[in-house]
Amino acid sequence: MLLSTAPSVSTNQHAAIIEKNLLPQPNMNPHELETLFKIMESMSNDQNWRTSHQNPCQQGSSWLGIECKKSNLDNIFHVTRLDFGTYPNPTCKETATFPSLIFQLPNLESVFFIQCFTHTRTKISLQETTVLGSGSFSSVLQQLSLRSNPALIGTIPPHISSLKSLQILTLSQNSLLGQIPEEIFTLNSLVHLDLSYNKLTGKIPDQIGNLKNLVGLDLSYNSFTGRIPDTIGQLVTLQKLDLSSNLFTGKIPETIETLHSLNFLALSNNKLSGNFPKGINKLQGLQYFLMDDNPMFITLPKEFSQLQKLQELRLAASGYSGEIPSSYSQLLNLTTLSLQNNRLTGEIPVGFSSLSHMYHLNLSRNLLVGVVPFNSSFLKRLGRNLDLNGNPGLCLNNPPEANGIYLGVNACGSKNSSTSSSLTMPLKHKSEAPCGFVRSYFLWHEAGKLGGTLDTG
Repeated sequence: MLLSTAPSVSTNQHAAIIEKNLLPQPNMNPHELETLFKIMESMSNDQNWRTSHQNPCQQGSSWLGIECKKSNLDNIFHVTRLDFGTYPNPTCKETATFPSLIFQLPNLESVFFIQCFTHTRTKISLQETTVLGSGSFSSVLQQLSLRSNPALIGTIPPHISSLKSLQILTLSQNSLLGQIPEEIFTLNSLVHLDLSYNKLTGKIPDQIGNLKNLVGLDLSYNSFTGRIPDTIGQLVTLQKLDLSSNLFTGKIPETIETLHSLNFLALSNNKLSGNFPKGINKLQGLQYFLMDDNPMFITLPKEFSQLQKLQELRLAASGYSGEIPSSYSQLLNLTTLSLQNNRLTGEIPVGFSSLSHMYHLNLSRNLLVGVVPFNSSFLKRLGRNLDLNGNPGLCLNNPPEANGIYLGVNACGSKNSSTSSSLTMPLKHKSEAPCGFVRSYFLWHEAGKLGGTLDTG
């Protein structure tokens, strides 16, 4: 009888087999795992990703900047989120360029590149073979965020419209140029679009009205021209609209009155002119209206007094004339009113002193006259945040002691010059100084939809 013999195995080989069997095996698709390692090797030198994280989706993994979820379809883990650029997430090496391989991760929902592309010039690219090859391209990507990348250049690729599940597109503080591709306006799932702080040009296409689910739209700090399209009024779910620091001309479109959910509107530093829309008083949810530095050259609209939720109203340096409407005293939630550098005349409304939430009032460099109607408690509360300078016709009765901050108003009956007799106010705490609106104010809405994956920077 012939006896079968097992192949001989060396001691070292036997030990290697045992060690391999004892190690936790990757619970991921091998192709997806290899794609992930290729992405990491092209982006970051922080560590050897293959050896340090052989099983990156394993529970308790020390890899920060990655999230995984187990699929019910194949019972294995898939990468759903990647973060690059800022500690403690993987930092980007100087030679890093945009990794189009991310679109080959089939379950990726969110990806962030923050302060990542800072040295080597790169462009946003979607591999054409992936996007256009067989027509079978499918992406579940919901959030694409590229922010503060000075070496990110070129135009926004039209192929980005292939990401049909995209809800949040943030391309802010980069070096992108050219016009917005009209294909973007086919992304019907978008709830937040931020293209601010780039070098984008051209007009805003009428197709912007197709983004019916948009909650936040930020196109500020670019060089957009032309009129604000009437179709902006079709974005009825919009809460934040920031078009400031561009080259927009003409009037604010009448259709803006349909944006009943709007609570932040910024149009500062453009070339807008003419009368306000007749129905602007219908924006009853508006809390912040910022429209400094536009050549308006009209009187202040009384309709603003009907916007009872207003907290900040900024209309400086826009050529407004006439008197400040006394009805502005009805804005009981007002914290900031900036009307400096205009041609306003008449007296300061007496009712302003009853605005108990006011902490910043700037009426400087106008043509206001009469007695300042503020009592000592109001003056003390505002402190350095009250500026009446440059109104030679104003005076103050019973002035408080001067001990800190220049107010720029003479005591009533004083014959001295405004320089020598200008009143001063106490220095308030730094936290009471005027502050700008926080950019992430409205992003809680989108974060709730995406399970907290929102870029809040």
